[in-house]
Amino acid sequence: MSVAEVHSIVELIRAKRDKRELSENQIKAFISKLVCTNEEDRVHDSQIGAFLMAAFLNGFTFLETSYLTQAMTYSGFTFSWPQEWRGRVVDKHSTGGVGDKVSLILAPALAACGLKVPMVSGRSLDFTGGTLDKLESIPGFSVSFSPDKMRKIVEDAGCCIVGQTEDLVPADKLLYRIRDTTATVEHEDLISASVISKKAAESLDALVLDIKAGSGAFMKDIESARHLALNMVKIGNTFGMKVTGVITRMDTPLGNAVGNALEVAEAIDALQNKGPPDLHEIVLTLGGVLIQSTGYAESLDEGKKQIEESIASGSALKIFHRMIIGQGTSPTVAQELCYGDKWKCLPRAQSIRNITAESSGYLENIDAMAVAKVCHALGCGRTQPGMSVKFEPGVVLRKKPGDLVAQGDILMELHNQEISNGVLVNLIKSLQDACLIVQNPPEPKPLIIETLV
Repeated sequence: MSVAEVHSIVELIRAKRDKRELSENQIKAFISKLVCTNEEDRVHDSQIGAFLMAAFLNGFTFLETSYLTQAMTYSGFTFSWPQEWRGRVVDKHSTGGVGDKVSLILAPALAACGLKVPMVSGRSLDFTGGTLDKLESIPGFSVSFSPDKMRKIVEDAGCCIVGQTEDLVPADKLLYRIRDTTATVEHEDLISASVISKKAAESLDALVLDIKAGSGAFMKDIESARHLALNMVKIGNTFGMKVTGVITRMDTPLGNAVGNALEVAEAIDALQNKGPPDLHEIVLTLGGVLIQSTGYAESLDEGKKQIEESIASGSALKIFHRMIIGQGTSPTVAQELCYGDKWKCLPRAQSIRNITAESSGYLENIDAMAVAKVCHALGCGRTQPGMSVKFEPGVVLRKKPGDLVAQGDILMELHNQEISNGVLVNLIKSLQDACLIVQNPPEPKPLIIETLV
């Protein structure tokens, strides 16, 4: 960089350090230098780290967050969809939870209702499972496609679920790499810019945000979740997207299955109208929000009914079948997976151990974070970017909060392989400790906490 350019970057860092508001031009220049292909002109990692830490400590104003999101969005490729899709292109983002396989059901259900869903998803992060990791447990399924191929899949199936391409919001990838190594990940403004920039680059008409709150979420309390949701809704609206935030409870795992292949199996059950009630409720709510947002339903209840019908009629399952073939799965495997014995296709764990109740009473809670940590120890997630994950292991809940249990009843199954007995004993103990059994029926807690427009 020239002396003047170095000085401008240093001035930007100093301004944020001193709690001064950055201008749109300053932020644009910083992002431009961040993604510069000429190494000599690129901003240094040390400067990125200094900027992120200053922002983490002092925060951004709404204008600064908007400028940052805009600059990140247009730092690379942005999608352009056919005119006839106008008003129908939608997506969903979740802040991550335990057992959250909603995308696998929601994308085909929305497509069956006539919407277009070019879903760009992620991999496992910290304790949360990754949608792409789950789908890759399906033999032949690919998540890497060019924009043209992605558009073709959406044309044919109505939806796709893919990974972020190299040229889609490259600034986000570069910033996240430094955030991950400088303890600046957990910041509301940086999270908002990261999420909304990727969704804005998809050129969406409507977006629903599933903001998790609870022990098994990044946002531990409802107020923090609400604040993040409102921030992302406001920033998303600056792009012309109709953005809705839905705050959902994440104290207990969602559904019954936690683990890559196990969650795919449960998602297929749900598409066959045999899924657990809590998972079904969230799919209906998020789907209903998007159908109402695009004007294809006059009310949330009407939108939810459309999603429910797409599942009950089997049309959502047909879309899922078509989508996985479009993304590389052979027609034979897809047929067996959707309409035959799915466990002939999906990888299974070698051993299943039952976790039993140590006393009688009512199951008040199953600590989602404890279950997530056990699954992480089994290899379901990754501790470093680029690590491989295991598809087979995980945990299956056989009881849910509110159930009456007797001593010795099976509460959960631990699906495992290739771990020592000593480790296994510790994991079983962790799962038993995760279950809180009380003598009186617990007060039910709503799964859908709040909807923010």
